[in-house]
Amino acid sequence: MFAHRSGDQPRLDAVEAARGETGVALEAGRVDVGDVSLHVVQAGPADGPLVVLLHGFPEFWYAWRDVIPPLAQAGFRVAAPDQRGYGDSDKLRDVEAYRVDRLGDDVAGLIAALGRERAFVVAHDWGGGVAWNVAIRHPARVAKLAVLDTPHPDVEHVLPQTNEKRISWYRTFFQIPFVPEETARWGDWYLLAKSLRDSSKPGAFSDEKLALYRSAWDRDGAFGTMVNWYRAAYRFRAEPAAPRRVAVPTAILVAANDAFIPGDLTRASVQLCDDAKLVELGSGTHWIVQEEPARVAAELVAFFRE
Repeated sequence: MFAHRSGDQPRLDAVEAARGETGVALEAGRVDVGDVSLHVVQAGPADGPLVVLLHGFPEFWYAWRDVIPPLAQAGFRVAAPDQRGYGDSDKLRDVEAYRVDRLGDDVAGLIAALGRERAFVVAHDWGGGVAWNVAIRHPARVAKLAVLDTPHPDVEHVLPQTNEKRISWYRTFFQIPFVPEETARWGDWYLLAKSLRDSSKPGAFSDEKLALYRSAWDRDGAFGTMVNWYRAAYRFRAEPAAPRRVAVPTAILVAANDAFIPGDLTRASVQLCDDAKLVELGSGTHWIVQEEPARVAAELVAFFRE
């Protein structure tokens, strides 16, 4: 535990908790990347091929705690950052600081700061939006790309009629100033925790794990900067005349019961990649990383070794 408190939540140490859960030697530290300092958790042999794991909303590096051990045991050097605005990483207040190009530059910069030319980039949810950006704008930094339940940003060019807006109503709600932050904090983060549990398989988010999430959401005003990702996406959305293609080898992993992102969008993203394969993950939900981490890790290792 840390000695002080942030807001109403005790400041819990997710790294120590994950060490206890997994028995893996996790290394936590900070890496300066551009205008931010990122909190990064690493594991695995120092000379192993680098794998960067990018979490989504409303998670933080801890989302990958059960995927990290099998990757490390397979010989990979794993780096899981809290992305800017999340967890223990820097939290800039300006919405413009969360433009997706800035987020993608963070990842490319992190790979370089860790002394590597390129890395396997793995991402889920909003992390997937960042990962697609890295693959499009910094392809030399990406050995292979693996994206879970996140469509290519230009997928509307190949599948224009979707129901994503109906499913992702909260994205519009997040544009309102201050209200999302205050609503989310109500009842000890009741609605946010309930959403995670209601949209996942039983047991995916235990009381103990949700305590760590609540601590992360409450840390230094983190929820406001997390929501700024959505605000920046609306205000600074790219509108390319033609879809941007991804040249790096790509695996698109899709869970069958995603309550937030229609699977047809994610599957159609294969059409925007020069070298892609689709991996169907069966009956999992949007939170497949929490529900079936061993399956996810096995698919990743197999893909990296192809």
